[in-house]
Amino acid sequence: MSTNSTVDFVQDALFSHYWNEEAKIMNQWYPKEASQPNENYYYWWQAHVIDVFVDGLNRTGDRKYQARIEAIYEGILASNGGTFLHHYYDDMEWLALALLRIYSITLDEKYKSSVLELWADIQTAWSDQMGGGMGWNKGQKDYKNTPANAPAAILAARLYQSFGNEADLDWAVRIYKWNLDYLVDPQTGFVWDGMNRNGDMQIDYDWEFTYCQGVFIGAGVELYRCTGEQQYLEDAKRTAAACFDRFAKPNQLILPDEGIDDTGLFKGILIRYLVELQREAPEMNMIADIIEANAAVFVAKGLEPHYGLCGPSWEKQPELPVQLSVQLSGVMLMEAAELVKKVES
Repeated sequence: MSTNSTVDFVQDALFSHYWNEEAKIMNQWYPKEASQPNENYYYWWQAHVIDVFVDGLNRTGDRKYQARIEAIYEGILASNGGTFLHHYYDDMEWLALALLRIYSITLDEKYKSSVLELWADIQTAWSDQMGGGMGWNKGQKDYKNTPANAPAAILAARLYQSFGNEADLDWAVRIYKWNLDYLVDPQTGFVWDGMNRNGDMQIDYDWEFTYCQGVFIGAGVELYRCTGEQQYLEDAKRTAAACFDRFAKPNQLILPDEGIDDTGLFKGILIRYLVELQREAPEMNMIADIIEANAAVFVAKGLEPHYGLCGPSWEKQPELPVQLSVQLSGVMLMEAAELVKKVES
């Protein structure tokens, strides 16, 4: 199966296996029966559903993706109590990023309005505690982490690119600088997860995630696009190199199994922002090599051939039930494999 046909296969599998027509959002598990009555509602996973549907729309022009986005937009609003505002700042950042992407295609004002409402609330995450930076959630603003800061910098930079508000660029620069100063290893460029999680001022050096590398790379790329300042691109390239050294299996270039739940999304997010880096630094051949190697092993070994399901390891077929987060990463990988072909050509 070619990557082109595979990406359609996994996109259709995502919708057919997880879509809840009644709630207008995705179920957390396939099969649905694996879900538990009191499970947490993963708002930010639904944001990434919109993102992968935007990927499908951009790649194919097929309006079915736009219809799905319109439906899930209303579903998230309803399931979140009639508002897009949320307790976790990073969750809101992901939804704002996804809605900004669909706004750029459709120019539908409802998406723009929602993005700006989210962005206004996200800005309240900043405080002078811990030297600045965005807090993780509204009840723990003194816990500052890369997941709350780097996506906020991406969002602010993209808002500046979209609407030209200098204040948004100022936000992007300020947030990025805090993340760089406090949570990036000055020796290697490797990105740490967070600091002061337990109120002890400590950095979680042992929390090593592909996700953190991806979002910091994305922030550097977007600020380079805004300013033309080469240092932002060099930061992103250095973090990518550190990421490859730490996570890509030697010789095979395969990214690790990071498990289920939120971590099931991490590799897909890294892959998404590696593609953005490759657009600006096509000389980084390792990016295409890694995406192509992971896509090839996924198609050969990791993709369940009848139902289009993916597991947390891209090197072996999944076991039921399969979580939405994990499935989304597989879709992101295959969409990225198609984009890499275009960048290389």
